[in-house]
Amino acid sequence: MRAPKVLVLGIGNILWGDEAFGVRAVEAFHRRFETPENVAVLDGGTQGLYLVHFVEEAEYLLVFDAIDYGLAPGALKIVRDDDVPKFTGSKKMSLHQTGFQEVLSAADLLGRYPKRLALVGCQPLDLENWGGPLTEPVSAGIEPAVDAAATILNEWGVALAPRESAPLAGLLTNDIDHRSYERRV
Repeated sequence: MRAPKVLVLGIGNILWGDEAFGVRAVEAFHRRFETPENVAVLDGGTQGLYLVHFVEEAEYLLVFDAIDYGLAPGALKIVRDDDVPKFTGSKKMSLHQTGFQEVLSAADLLGRYPKRLALVGCQPLDLENWGGPLTEPVSAGIEPAVDAAATILNEWGVALAPRESAPLAGLLTNDIDHRSYERRV
Protein backbone atom coordinates (compact mmCIF):
# COMPACT_ATOMS: atom_id res chain seq x y z
CA MET A 1 0.00 0.00 0.00
CA ARG A 2 1.32 3.44 -0.98
CA ALA A 3 1.94 5.94 1.82
CA PRO A 4 -0.13 9.15 1.56
CA LYS A 5 1.56 12.39 0.53
CA VAL A 6 1.92 14.53 3.64
CA LEU A 7 2.74 18.24 3.85
CA VAL A 8 3.95 19.86 7.08
CA LEU A 9 3.52 23.59 6.48
CA GLY A 10 4.41 26.66 8.53
CA ILE A 11 2.80 29.96 7.58
CA GLY A 12 3.38 33.46 8.88
CA ASN A 13 5.42 36.62 8.54
CA ILE A 14 8.81 36.45 10.27
CA LEU A 15 9.05 40.26 10.29
CA TRP A 16 5.92 40.78 12.39
CA GLY A 17 6.52 39.60 15.97
CA ASP A 18 4.40 36.63 16.99
CA GLU A 19 3.06 36.29 13.44
CA ALA A 20 6.30 34.33 12.83
CA PHE A 21 5.15 31.42 15.01
CA GLY A 22 4.16 29.09 12.13
CA VAL A 23 7.45 29.54 10.29
CA ARG A 24 9.50 29.18 13.47
CA ALA A 25 7.57 26.04 14.47
CA VAL A 26 8.11 24.35 11.10
CA GLU A 27 11.81 25.27 11.33
CA ALA A 28 12.00 23.61 14.76
CA PHE A 29 10.16 20.56 13.41
CA HIS A 30 12.66 20.32 10.54
CA ARG A 31 15.63 20.59 12.91
CA ARG A 32 14.23 17.92 15.22
CA PHE A 33 12.89 15.24 12.86
CA GLU A 34 13.83 13.39 9.72
CA THR A 35 10.76 12.50 7.69
CA PRO A 36 10.05 9.68 5.25
CA GLU A 37 10.03 10.37 1.51
CA ASN A 38 6.25 10.85 1.40
CA VAL A 39 6.48 13.86 3.76
CA ALA A 40 7.38 17.37 2.60
CA VAL A 41 8.27 20.11 5.09
CA LEU A 42 7.68 23.65 3.84
CA ASP A 43 8.06 27.22 5.07
CA GLY A 44 5.04 28.78 3.39
CA GLY A 45 5.72 32.24 4.79
CA THR A 46 3.12 34.65 3.42
CA GLN A 47 2.83 33.08 -0.04
CA GLY A 48 -0.97 32.90 0.03
CA LEU A 49 -2.43 31.48 -3.18
CA TYR A 50 1.01 30.37 -4.36
CA LEU A 51 0.60 27.54 -1.84
CA VAL A 52 -2.40 26.01 -3.67
CA HIS A 53 -0.17 23.72 -5.73
CA PHE A 54 1.46 22.30 -2.59
CA VAL A 55 -1.84 21.92 -0.72
CA GLU A 56 -3.65 20.20 -3.57
CA GLU A 57 -0.83 17.64 -3.86
CA ALA A 58 -1.08 16.79 -0.15
CA GLU A 59 -3.38 14.03 0.98
CA TYR A 60 -2.65 14.92 4.61
CA LEU A 61 -1.86 18.49 5.65
CA LEU A 62 -0.52 19.72 8.98
CA VAL A 63 -0.23 23.51 9.41
CA PHE A 64 1.51 25.60 12.07
CA ASP A 65 0.16 29.15 12.46
CA ALA A 66 -0.30 32.02 14.91
CA ILE A 67 -4.04 32.29 15.46
CA ASP A 68 -6.09 34.61 17.63
CA TYR A 69 -8.44 32.32 19.52
CA GLY A 70 -8.79 34.74 22.44
CA LEU A 71 -6.77 32.42 24.69
CA ALA A 72 -3.84 33.15 26.99
CA PRO A 73 -0.71 34.14 25.01
CA GLY A 74 1.27 31.10 23.98
CA ALA A 75 -1.66 28.69 24.43
CA LEU A 76 -1.97 26.06 21.72
CA LYS A 77 -5.18 24.96 20.08
CA ILE A 78 -5.44 22.15 17.58
CA VAL A 79 -8.23 22.16 15.02
CA ARG A 80 -8.79 19.21 12.71
CA ASP A 81 -10.43 18.28 9.45
CA ASP A 82 -13.84 19.92 8.91
CA ASP A 83 -13.37 22.23 11.92
CA VAL A 84 -10.66 24.14 10.01
CA PRO A 85 -12.39 27.05 8.23
CA LYS A 86 -11.79 27.05 4.48
CA PHE A 87 -14.06 29.79 3.25
CA THR A 88 -13.38 33.51 3.64
CA GLY A 89 -16.84 34.05 5.09
CA SER A 90 -15.73 32.40 8.32
CA LYS A 91 -14.12 34.29 11.18
CA LYS A 92 -10.67 35.62 10.33
CA MET A 93 -8.38 34.05 12.88
CA SER A 94 -4.95 35.28 11.83
CA LEU A 95 -3.33 38.24 10.10
CA HIS A 96 -2.86 36.35 6.83
CA GLN A 97 -5.40 33.57 7.20
CA THR A 98 -7.86 34.95 4.68
CA GLY A 99 -5.19 34.11 2.11
CA PHE A 100 -4.77 30.61 3.52
CA GLN A 101 -8.53 30.11 3.69
CA GLU A 102 -8.57 30.97 -0.01
CA VAL A 103 -5.85 28.34 -0.56
CA LEU A 104 -8.03 25.72 1.12
CA SER A 105 -11.09 26.88 -0.84
CA ALA A 106 -9.19 26.71 -4.12
CA ALA A 107 -7.96 23.18 -3.36
CA ASP A 108 -11.54 22.20 -2.50
CA LEU A 109 -12.92 23.71 -5.71
CA LEU A 110 -10.27 21.86 -7.71
CA GLY A 111 -11.39 18.62 -6.05
CA ARG A 112 -7.98 18.22 -4.41
CA TYR A 113 -8.71 19.03 -0.76
CA PRO A 114 -6.58 17.06 1.74
CA LYS A 115 -8.24 13.95 3.20
CA ARG A 116 -6.84 14.84 6.63
CA LEU A 117 -6.07 18.31 7.94
CA ALA A 118 -4.70 19.53 11.26
CA LEU A 119 -3.99 23.11 12.28
CA VAL A 120 -1.64 23.63 15.23
CA GLY A 121 -2.35 27.20 16.28
CA CYS A 122 -0.65 29.31 18.91
CA GLN A 123 -2.27 32.33 20.56
CA PRO A 124 -0.11 35.41 19.82
CA LEU A 125 0.62 38.13 22.34
CA ASP A 126 1.97 40.83 20.01
CA LEU A 127 1.26 41.11 16.30
CA GLU A 128 2.26 44.78 16.11
CA ASN A 129 6.02 44.43 16.71
CA TRP A 130 7.44 45.05 13.23
CA GLY A 131 10.90 43.50 13.02
CA GLY A 132 10.66 42.20 16.58
CA PRO A 133 11.19 38.70 17.92
CA LEU A 134 8.61 36.23 19.12
CA THR A 135 7.35 37.08 22.59
CA GLU A 136 8.38 34.75 25.40
CA PRO A 137 5.04 32.89 25.73
CA VAL A 138 4.81 32.27 21.97
CA SER A 139 8.44 31.20 21.74
CA ALA A 140 7.77 28.79 24.63
CA GLY A 141 4.90 27.30 22.58
CA ILE A 142 7.15 26.11 19.76
CA GLU A 143 8.38 22.85 21.33
CA PRO A 144 4.91 21.81 22.57
CA ALA A 145 3.58 22.58 19.07
CA VAL A 146 6.27 20.36 17.52
CA ASP A 147 5.37 17.62 20.04
CA ALA A 148 1.68 17.97 19.11
CA ALA A 149 2.55 17.76 15.40
CA ALA A 150 4.60 14.61 15.99
CA THR A 151 1.65 13.05 17.82
CA ILE A 152 -0.76 13.93 14.99
CA LEU A 153 1.61 12.59 12.34
CA ASN A 154 2.05 9.40 14.36
CA GLU A 155 -1.75 9.02 14.43
CA TRP A 156 -1.69 9.39 10.64
CA GLY A 157 0.86 6.57 10.39
CA VAL A 158 3.87 8.80 9.64
CA ALA A 159 7.08 7.45 11.18
CA LEU A 160 9.35 10.29 12.28
CA ALA A 161 12.96 9.76 13.26
CA PRO A 162 14.91 12.08 15.55
CA ARG A 163 17.68 13.86 13.66
CA GLU A 164 21.13 12.64 14.58
CA SER A 165 22.66 15.94 13.51
CA ALA A 166 21.56 19.33 12.22
CA PRO A 167 20.22 19.31 8.65
CA LEU A 168 22.72 20.34 5.98
CA ALA A 169 20.42 23.14 4.87
CA GLY A 170 17.78 24.81 6.98
CA LEU A 171 14.40 25.85 5.68
CA LEU A 172 15.51 29.49 5.85
CA THR A 173 18.93 30.88 4.97
CA ASN A 174 20.63 34.28 4.81
CA ASP A 175 20.45 34.78 8.59
CA ILE A 176 16.64 34.81 8.70
CA ASP A 177 16.33 31.49 10.53
CA HIS A 178 15.02 31.82 14.11
CA ARG A 179 18.35 31.64 15.91
CA SER A 180 20.17 34.07 13.60
CA TYR A 181 17.30 36.52 13.25
CA GLU A 182 16.73 36.89 16.99
CA ARG A 183 20.35 36.79 18.12
CA ARG A 184 21.37 39.61 20.40
CA VAL A 185 24.34 41.62 19.17
